[in-house]
Amino acid sequence: MRSYELMFIVHPEMDDTGVNEVVEKVKSWIADSGGKVDKVDLWGKRRLAYPIQKQIEGQYVLFNAQMEPAFCPELEHNLGLQENVMRYLLTADEED
Repeated sequence: MRSYELMFIVHPEMDDTGVNEVVEKVKSWIADSGGKVDKVDLWGKRRLAYPIQKQIEGQYVLFNAQMEPAFCPELEHNLGLQENVMRYLLTADEED
């Protein structure tokens, strides 16, 4: 398994319950693939560098997780299908 950082931006109009549902869904995808989530940071609502989907703010979420590299395309596909996730970025952690 390899360490990854996953950052995604959730639509700013979602309430805390909605954001937590998205977080739990991503956690379950990683766990179901045999990976594990080391840490989740909810950064809250922040201003975007440029408008995305006519929004100037978004709710940032940062995951530190360990998973198999073969699962990354499936995770990115699943995130792309989520209507409330405006952007995401999955990067390999260089500490390995």
